[in-house]
Amino acid sequence: MNKKEKELIDRLEREQSLTEEEYAELIRNRDEEAAASLAKIAVKKRKEFFSDAVYTRGLIEISSICKNNCLYCGIRRDNRNAERYRLTKEEILACADEGYELGFRTFVLQGGEDPYFTDEVLCEIVAGLKEKHPDCAVTLSMGERSSHSYRALYDAGADRYLLRHETADVGHYAKLHPGEMSFDNRMRCLHDLKEIGYQIGCGFMVGSPFQTPETLAKDLKFVETFRPAMCGIGPFIPHHDTPFKDEKAGTLELTLFLLSVIRLILPEVLLPATTALGTIDPKGREKGILAGANVVMPNLSPVGVRKKYELYDNKICTGEESAQCRGCLEARMQSVGYRLVVDRGDAPGYTIHQKI
Repeated sequence: MNKKEKELIDRLEREQSLTEEEYAELIRNRDEEAAASLAKIAVKKRKEFFSDAVYTRGLIEISSICKNNCLYCGIRRDNRNAERYRLTKEEILACADEGYELGFRTFVLQGGEDPYFTDEVLCEIVAGLKEKHPDCAVTLSMGERSSHSYRALYDAGADRYLLRHETADVGHYAKLHPGEMSFDNRMRCLHDLKEIGYQIGCGFMVGSPFQTPETLAKDLKFVETFRPAMCGIGPFIPHHDTPFKDEKAGTLELTLFLLSVIRLILPEVLLPATTALGTIDPKGREKGILAGANVVMPNLSPVGVRKKYELYDNKICTGEESAQCRGCLEARMQSVGYRLVVDRGDAPGYTIHQKI
């Protein structure tokens, strides 16, 4: 670790802002010593706010149908080989019921941008979840919608919304998405969600095609200035039925490094150790926690559809990432000195919003 790298890390530890150029330099010149130093500081900072708690969310993947054609995604519209499914309201509520019995108090409904899930349909599901489990948080990850739609879902009882910005560089965004998708609209969605009052999550893929230290620096600067309640990052993993099938995957090393950086940028952020991290390394999620992450999202989806929600190749979809094996995941967290908690796990500073 050179003198400049140490200076930048020291400034992050003191919660001082870096310029985009400095973030790029930090990424470009990283080495094992810098990564270890960052991780140690990130863990210390996280423990100030969260102690040894790792929050869990029950993930329910409600549809593999998507109208979009993102170049990196296995459920993109033009993938004729994708196995499509859509859960009914009754199936979604049954997943939540099972999760509740297992102790989960947050449910994440995630899916492609499936036109079936109109405001009316999705609001009914959210309201149904809240009626059955009023002490639980409902998180949605259903893509780009209108401001009116986001407001209706919030009024129905949704607490949080996850929408990865994917990249904060407009040119890079255009290389990852088809022409009909707009960087400006993605940013409009994020700002609308925050204004409405959601605990909002953004995020990006690490090692996506055409990514550079400079584009990653823009991502970090966006996270710093937007100040989300949550930030989801994970390594890019190619899917064999996409235009990016032959691109290199993102690395564990860079993902862990950036987890530590984000923890220092936003010490109170909810930061997941993602399924993608666990896919590229058997101990990926544990390593993510040791780099500063504090959230895991085991799968509550029906076993029969888990393999069908294939955003990337080799996604882990049975075994210890399953919510039904909460004890296995708890043992994994205990093995690295942390405890799994299953309460709502709201972001610090956010109050529980009531259904209007």
